[in-house]
Order: sequence, then C-alpha cells, then structure tokens
Amino acid sequence: MNADTATRLKNLLGPKGFIEDAAEIAPHLCEWRGKYHGRTAVMLRPASTAETAAIMKICHADGTKVVPQGGNTGLVGGQLPFADEALIDFSRMHRIRAVDAGTASMIVDAGAPLAEAQQAADAAGLLLPVSLASEGSCTVGGIVSTNAGGVNVLRYGMVREQVLGLEVVLADGRILDLLRTLRKDNTGYDLKQLFIGAEGTLGLVTAVAFKLYPKPQARFTAFLAVPGVKAALAILSRVQAATGGMADAFELVPRYGMDLVTRHIPDVKDPFAAPSPWYVLCEVSGTPMLKDVFEDTLASALEAELASDAVIATSEAQRAALWRLRESMSEAEKLEGPSFKHDVAVPVGDQAEFIDAATKAVAKAEPGIKPIVFGHLGDGNLHFNFMVPQGRELWLERWDEIAAVVYAVVREFGGTISAEHGIGVMKRSELARSKTPEELELMRTVKDALDPQNILNPGKLLPDD
Repeated sequence: MNADTATRLKNLLGPKGFIEDAAEIAPHLCEWRGKYHGRTAVMLRPASTAETAAIMKICHADGTKVVPQGGNTGLVGGQLPFADEALIDFSRMHRIRAVDAGTASMIVDAGAPLAEAQQAADAAGLLLPVSLASEGSCTVGGIVSTNAGGVNVLRYGMVREQVLGLEVVLADGRILDLLRTLRKDNTGYDLKQLFIGAEGTLGLVTAVAFKLYPKPQARFTAFLAVPGVKAALAILSRVQAATGGMADAFELVPRYGMDLVTRHIPDVKDPFAAPSPWYVLCEVSGTPMLKDVFEDTLASALEAELASDAVIATSEAQRAALWRLRESMSEAEKLEGPSFKHDVAVPVGDQAEFIDAATKAVAKAEPGIKPIVFGHLGDGNLHFNFMVPQGRELWLERWDEIAAVVYAVVREFGGTISAEHGIGVMKRSELARSKTPEELELMRTVKDALDPQNILNPGKLLPDD
C-alpha cells in the first residue's frame, strides 16, 4: 500500500477504522490451529457497506490487495494476509437489520456473530438452523463466504441453501444489491450463488438475507454406543424411515476421541460404563409425538445389536452435556498435541469402507500414527484426522504428503477434499487434481471478470496456472 492510498483510507475510516498498531492486529494474523501465520501492516474496519465500497474504490484505483476476515475461525488459511495486503475486519458491521416473521426471513450484517443471528431468530419464534462449534465467534459473512456446513446439514443443508439474498461490494467498489427475501425468483442467473463459497475472491459480502424456519416444538437427543460405522449407518436409516426424515444431526465419535475429550475437557464424563469402538450422537426434532417413535426406534436398534447401549437426554442440561462430548473434539485434539487434519466427504453409504482404506493407507505412510475420525456421518462429511506420534519432529513438513495419501483414497471413493472448511491456501494445489480442466477454466473466467486485477483475497482458492 502506497502512502497516498494509506492517507486516503485513514481519512475515510478514522482511528477506529484504520489500524496500524501491531499488537491490535496480531490476533488476526494467526489461525486457530497455529499452522498459518499472516502478516500485514494495516487493518481496516469499515462500519458500513458504504465505507466498504469506498475502501474498494480507493484500493482498486492503485491495485492495493485486500483480504477479508470474519471471526478468524477458518482452518485453511483463507482469512489471512500473507504479503503486502490490507486486512479488512468486519467486526464493526454487526447489526441485525431486520427479522420478519411474516416472510420467515432475516437480514444481518456480515460481521454479526452467527450466535447473535441465531438468538435474534429465536426471539422472533423462528429458527436459523446453521449451527457450528464456533458459532459464538464465526461471523455471518464468513460462513457464507466459505459455504459452511455444521451439525444440521443432514436436515437443512449447507449455508448455501439458507441464503435468500446478499449484499456484496465488488472489487471496483460497486455495491451489488441482491438482498431480496423472495423464496422463488426465476429471472436468469442466480448471481448470489457466485459469492457463496467463493472465500472472498469475487466480492466482499456485507449483508445476508437468511431463510428461517418454524421452531420445533420438541427435540430429542440420544448418544449411542455402536460396534462400527456400518451399524451406525443402519441406525440412521431406521431413524430416518421411522421419523419421516426428521433427524437434524447424526454425528460420529470414535473411542479415541472420547478418551481425549474426557482427558482434556473439564466436567465432561463418559456416559457409559463400558467402552465402545464408536459412538453416535443422534438428534431429531418436531412435535412431542416424535418422542415415542424415536425411543421405539432406538430400542429396536439395541435389540438388533446395532448398538450396545444408549442414553437419551431428559433435560436441556443433559442434551448440552451430550453435545459437549461431540463439539469438544477439536479442542481436545488440540490440547493433546499436533495433528494432521482433513475435512473430506464421500458418499454416505461408503464411509465405513473409506475409513478402513484411508486409515490403512496413512498408517503405511506413517507407522504409529493414531487416527481420530469424527464428524457428520449423516451427510458423509468426516473430519479425518491423525494425531502425530509423540516425539515426531518436522510433522508440518509432512502435512502435504499425508494429505496426498488421504486425498488419493477420497478420489477413489468419488469424494471431495473439502466438505465444509473450504480451499484457502491449504488445498489450492490439490484443487487442480479435484476439478476438471473445464471447471478450473470457467472458475478463472469468473474471477477474471469480477476481479481482473486480482486484488480480492489473492493467492486463495484457485490454484496457480
């Protein structure tokens, strides 16, 4: 950034919006796992869409590159600046603009934490179903830009399916107003979809219109001990058939993961007296009449020896305790030590075979490595991780090598290298092996059309030519 551009941005944003203090910027330059560390001399904090547009007009004029950041909860390095790029932090843009019970929709600023949007919907008697472990800190703009998933994808789909409209600032500072709450609009290209999952490379999302749902009258949660992944999938089929597809979440937890959680997370207890190789957390919601159907289905699964034990939450506190076992997995893993992490998906019915094949392939490449496979079994999205053996040095240098082993098996099963975390910088080179030449060419054509100077989050998502 040249001196003239810096002066113009400083005059535009004032002391609250133009940050040069290294200590204030520092927390925004390290991602949660500590794998990536960014660098920048300037952080910009716009307070409105108009200020964001003015920032981009100034930056576009001299080719200054920018990197947008929400809650800095990304896991692939997509939210960090690595060169002479200005970091744009949207935390000052956090208004809940509107909640409309009549149209079951809401409009939210991009910098609002997801949890605040959920609470605003709840206060209106409605449900915003997107739910992530990081929902207290991840932002609305961030989850849209990465097309986040979460635990309720099984029933409600990815973030992409919850978005009715967007407000986006383009690379040259123009404001693209797609902030509509229509449920049906068949007038040509659905332009908002270009920016969902684009990781800030095509435009800066400044506001989102979400689809909302009626709040369920009742919710039922169970934690089951199962002998294997195939048995877990059989239980899922039974639950979906019995409830008419009312399962919100169906989460896989391995025994090793349970050990880590009970070892590192305070006030967490294993709900079972005897250990099991695997566990699943299953949650359904609907009317109170669903209770008997759910319990009868679980009882039949126990009789069929698809599960060896089950605990059903009888209070909100018990439900929260069961969910804590699942949602503390990443934190416990981090506290245990370094690990190789992969966010992949394969067809739902192939998950047992994939886990077996990929685990064997990685064990061959790195003897002694400990798999910790958990995640969204109901939609085929597995967090396929491995704890680094104690004393193993230079593990970061082997990250790409281990990832290549996992991704090769993913491709054999017709899966994807990124189910919900995105591409960022971590998976750029692998994307070239996961997309056809025609797909990559079209992606680059879109990027060139919307950001010909490559000033929006450069070096992210698209692989080098």
